Amino acid sequence: MINIENNFLFHKNDIIVIGCSAGPDSMALVDMLLKIRDKYSLSLIIAHVNHNVREQSIIEANYMKKYCEDNNLVFETMTILEYGDDNFENEARNIRYNFFENVVLKYSANYLMTAHHGDDLIETIMMRMVRGSNLRGYSGFKKIVDMDNYKIVRPLISYTKKELEEYNDLNGVKYFIDATNSSDKYTRNRYRKYLLPFLKSEDINVHHKFLKFSENLNSACTFINKERDKALKRVLLEDSLVIDKFLAEDEYIQREILYYLLSEFYQDDLILLNDKHIALLMDLICSKKANSSINLPNDVIANKYYNMLELKRDISEITSYEIEFDEYATLPNGHVIERVLDTSDNSNNICRLNSSDISLPLIVRTRKIGDKMYIKGMDGSKKVKDIFINSKIKLNDRDSWPIVLDSKNRIVWIPGVKKSKFDKKKSESYDIILRYS
Repeated sequence: MINIENNFLFHKNDIIVIGCSAGPDSMALVDMLLKIRDKYSLSLIIAHVNHNVREQSIIEANYMKKYCEDNNLVFETMTILEYGDDNFENEARNIRYNFFENVVLKYSANYLMTAHHGDDLIETIMMRMVRGSNLRGYSGFKKIVDMDNYKIVRPLISYTKKELEEYNDLNGVKYFIDATNSSDKYTRNRYRKYLLPFLKSEDINVHHKFLKFSENLNSACTFINKERDKALKRVLLEDSLVIDKFLAEDEYIQREILYYLLSEFYQDDLILLNDKHIALLMDLICSKKANSSINLPNDVIANKYYNMLELKRDISEITSYEIEFDEYATLPNGHVIERVLDTSDNSNNICRLNSSDISLPLIVRTRKIGDKMYIKGMDGSKKVKDIFINSKIKLNDRDSWPIVLDSKNRIVWIPGVKKSKFDKKKSESYDIILRYS
């Protein structure tokens, strides 16, 4: 018997965004939360993404809208109009979670809940084992993930898909089946169809073993990351790796350091890397050549020069820049930032500032590792790399995207992307209006 209250501690007046596809797993989750809504005075918001790859998608979206109306649920939806040339599954996930986060911020929600279950965890772990990863990758996903101002919660992680289907049958929950889930075109489907049944034939409760494996790895990763962070202070000189100091570290910590440095370039696209790329980096580091380099996916270059190793993006058309400006600045990417007298535009292409809140002059530059910004409407700061990911800025554009700072090095605006806490509403007091075009 599934009891969601046994898997998560709910509080009175929690605001919860539920990622719901209209499939059997997410509809089961919604039904469970509806059953305890009054008990905890929960505010429930349904976030539905139409991936626009099946004719049935519009039927599902319309059903969810009507379902939410009938059950007094807030309904938020988006339709993906086009995809890039990247891995479809990875790109769809990034778009989906960007949308979910925007809904969370809109309603100041405490939690984003998704219907990932034990079978999903097994598939994820096995896929990463075959592809190659680090310990954190091999652990799959966690039940609870702390974000800047909310938590991602997967309350069904200890149950199987079969148990959720039985719950739906018992409670008369309607759901839709995604026909693409049976296609061998997608990697996860092949693991689900061929590997998962074999594992369950060996042990019907294998998902509990994988869950314990995941929890143990996550605990180990927490400790290892602390040791890695200490090592980073010893081996980094500005943004470059001091090779002799790096080689003095434990072999496993070396590997974690390399994954960490690469994550600054790949973020959610770390899926592009595997053990062979780490091995190539180690070969470069240990090479007797004083000067050498290797190319990594997505135009990342590793340069070795004597006792130093530098990772950088190869951008031949646009390089990094830093420009001090007052009234007008033409940027290397062809865009312009200028001061204007007035505008009715309230988009992210406009920033209104009060000079008493900031320190002039303003500077526009490209991003640096570790950049953070205090976002308007949020408590605390957020890494610029995460803002770019959530805003679907293409990987190759991130290193040349303009960032506006004051002379105290505080980020006040990412033109066209996000406004900081320094931005003023049109009804508030301000004496500077900036436009990005």
